[in-house]
Amino acid sequence: MEEATLAIEGEQVRLTPGMAVTVEFKTGKRRVIEYFLSPVVAVWAGGFAGAAGLDVIRLYPRPIKGYHSPLSLIYGGLSRYDKNMRIGPYHLPNNLILAPMAGVTDRPFRQLCKEQGAGMAVSEMVTSNSLLWGSAKTLRRANHEGETEPKSVQIAGADPAMMAEAARHNVDNGAQIIDINMGCPAKKVCHVMAGSALLQNEMLVGRILDAVVAAVDVPVTLKIRTGWDKAHRNAVTVARIAGQAGIQALAVHGRTRACGYTGEAEYDTLAAIKAAINIPVIANGDITTPEKARFVLDYTGADAVMIGRAAQGRPWLFRIVDHYLKTGELLPDPSVAEIRQIMLNHLHRLYDFYGERTGVHMARKHISWYSKGQPGGAAFRHAVNRLETIEEQLALTREFFDRLESGADLEMAA
Repeated sequence: MEEATLAIEGEQVRLTPGMAVTVEFKTGKRRVIEYFLSPVVAVWAGGFAGAAGLDVIRLYPRPIKGYHSPLSLIYGGLSRYDKNMRIGPYHLPNNLILAPMAGVTDRPFRQLCKEQGAGMAVSEMVTSNSLLWGSAKTLRRANHEGETEPKSVQIAGADPAMMAEAARHNVDNGAQIIDINMGCPAKKVCHVMAGSALLQNEMLVGRILDAVVAAVDVPVTLKIRTGWDKAHRNAVTVARIAGQAGIQALAVHGRTRACGYTGEAEYDTLAAIKAAINIPVIANGDITTPEKARFVLDYTGADAVMIGRAAQGRPWLFRIVDHYLKTGELLPDPSVAEIRQIMLNHLHRLYDFYGERTGVHMARKHISWYSKGQPGGAAFRHAVNRLETIEEQLALTREFFDRLESGADLEMAA
């Protein structure tokens, strides 16, 4: 098997077919070199020719996601994306995961996304404060009755002992994976030093991870951001702490807490994290299309992608992405009739789960997302958000989508 050695500023990395190297320069720029067949291809495919004169900080070697030799592709018919995610004893059906989102990823939405192709779905975050475990809100967030396995519950807090007890409590109540939240940017979470605020205290991060991993006999995963702000990006350090603590998968949103959801996701940082640790890495941030999912997997070397906001009103995105990764074929978006059926099924689940009053209120946001971009959508949303009963909400929603399906003229803005 042919090999190539990349040597820059005293650093050497041996490339074998199926390897990639991210090169970081003092200018802050990075280049990815992918080595598939020959040293010449390795140099020129990464656009690296002539770059040896630049000041290099470090090199990050990693295997290219799902790479197979040409012979295996010819004789085995293997896809570059045929290796599915594994967390502890759980083999996921693919490498697509629904991100935990407060007020969104309740049991009805998690199950719907799994049916639409998500390999796993993580619950809304559950507080580590035991005084709130008996509240209706917390009980609903931790409710996994009838949900497809594995059942992953996310916990949030800043005290190692309380987090350990919260993990035990949720495992006793059916959680099969415990996910630790160190990525939430919400002010009310960060003000109590939980969520992404924990990234400011690496020692506390280690104590929490050690305590939770020791407390339960199920896999423990972690979700983080790239740091507190751009001046304090420490995700690589936190990732190493996670690996040493026994965390079995790490999800990273490619922005700092200060960035919120603005700017572009830092895929270079995700690639550096993947190169630094040996546990599965899940890339999150701005993954809105099948093509973007494949790009992120290739560029970062991540083991899976996590999709959040892009699935709101589009739970079928998971099956479209899954099909594209496995076949290279882009499926069309569902028809209006299909969207109507998926949405009505979702609404009935919400009513059953929450009851009429809360169910109608929770359904409003989902109806808004399903109708986004449709002709007449703005006026429809204005009207439907004022209704208070299941009967009224269903009637107006059916009427709107029936008119869309029939092609009726809707002289209203989307």
